[in-house]
Amino acid sequence: MFKHVFLTGPPGVGKTTLVQKACEALVSSGVGVEGFYTEEVREGGRRVGFDVVTVTGERGHLSRIRDITGPSHSRREYTVGQYVVDLPSFENLALPLFSNVGAADGGSRKVFVIDEIGKMELFSQSFIRSVRQTLDSSSCTILGTIPIPKGKPLGLVEEVRSRRDVRVFTVSKENRNALLQDLLAALQDCLRQTT
Repeated sequence: MFKHVFLTGPPGVGKTTLVQKACEALVSSGVGVEGFYTEEVREGGRRVGFDVVTVTGERGHLSRIRDITGPSHSRREYTVGQYVVDLPSFENLALPLFSNVGAADGGSRKVFVIDEIGKMELFSQSFIRSVRQTLDSSSCTILGTIPIPKGKPLGLVEEVRSRRDVRVFTVSKENRNALLQDLLAALQDCLRQTT
């Protein structure tokens, strides 16, 4: 039986948009939704980085394009391509969400959003631990996103992909609009398992 649902697909295909639409539908049907998603930050039409945004609307930096003119920090820098990952900012916002998710509030059904388990987020060992614990916990269903395999496999991503209790949908430009109903049906199935 599937307990969690993940979306995968190329960057920019619409995974986060689909997650947000699913969250809106879940909330309006009375399901509790917690967690976070990742949003592009644009300035003057070009992407300058990513923010992590909680379901309740709190926002913090995940990464920014390295500022060539800025001072170079002596602390270890985590980079993905041209982006510098702001690990403290990500952890301060995302990690507390995990500690609340296991809290039993009268056995109500809950979906926990993790968008995404990607290269930037995986610099955080605490994040990796929290994701594993949440996958194994029976208190919630995860709706998450993972990147498509490219280059060196990412340990946790492959772990999620190969779990027997995870259903993975591949999002494409062709199917992304039709996928919402299937996604919601799969989540409702999962929620029936967790209650």
